[in-house]
Amino acid sequence: MPIYNATDIQIEDFIWIKRPVVVFADSENDPRFRDQLDLLTKDAASLEARDVVVIVDTAPADRSALRQKLRPRGFSFVLMGKDGTVKQRKASPWSARDISRSIDKMPMRREEIRRAKDLGSLLQE
Repeated sequence: MPIYNATDIQIEDFIWIKRPVVVFADSENDPRFRDQLDLLTKDAASLEARDVVVIVDTAPADRSALRQKLRPRGFSFVLMGKDGTVKQRKASPWSARDISRSIDKMPMRREEIRRAKDLGSLLQE
């Protein structure tokens, strides 16, 4: 699963395509930041199946567009929907399992699952 730097992307490029997970920290040496990346990469397949893209920002001085928009303080985990709105904010690392559960409760994800089941039924006929 690719991990993007917030200064290298435009969040608008992911609208209606991906669910951004944005991880902020004041330094890449922040233990919570490192723990969060470990949690995300351990179960990357389940996140990729849910169209998750990971974006990191560990340089507060660079004032990335995402940092200005989301205004984190220290470590912050932000889950965004495909529509570009904030769905969850956490001040501590979050497991891929918890992220997946949260995404699976979203109306858009439920519709994606329903469409996939319908397509699977059609292909079996």
